[in-house]
Amino acid sequence: MPLTRRSALTGGMALFISASTYPWRARAATSPAAIAALDKSQLVYLSPIVSGGRDSRCQAEVWFVHHDGAVFVCTQASAWRAEALRRGFTRARLWIGEFGVWTRADERYRSAPYLEVGGRQVDDPAVHAAVLPVFGRKYAAEWDRWGPRFRDGLADGSRVLLRYDYKGRE
Repeated sequence: MPLTRRSALTGGMALFISASTYPWRARAATSPAAIAALDKSQLVYLSPIVSGGRDSRCQAEVWFVHHDGAVFVCTQASAWRAEALRRGFTRARLWIGEFGVWTRADERYRSAPYLEVGGRQVDDPAVHAAVLPVFGRKYAAEWDRWGPRFRDGLADGSRVLLRYDYKGRE
């Protein structure tokens, strides 16, 4: 089919409408503001993406580290974050900033820079050994209490390490 002015305009308009209808798609998944915010924030607000590109009702503010071009979260194996990945909900949105407990934040976190990411559970002890010290440096004031919980939990399976990749590397 030859490219005509009409088909070019129609295609361009379709792209414009889809970007304006779904504003989260209009922002690049690797926005410089979001990546810069990762190195400044203590929290990310995490939501799995479910059918139709909607955010799950399961959301939370969580500790994280930005390491090796990815975002890592250590959580209980029974937490909904881990369960979502086991059920195949591997896409998620991470809003970066600090707005308090998500249920009391009145969705203010949704105005923060965010990344659309792909997640997976990481079971490799070498990755655990590399990432836990990064958590320890970031959360130094709390690490005496939480470090052993993370380390022991990863060892006995009561905790899991989740990796969220951006830049199309999932």
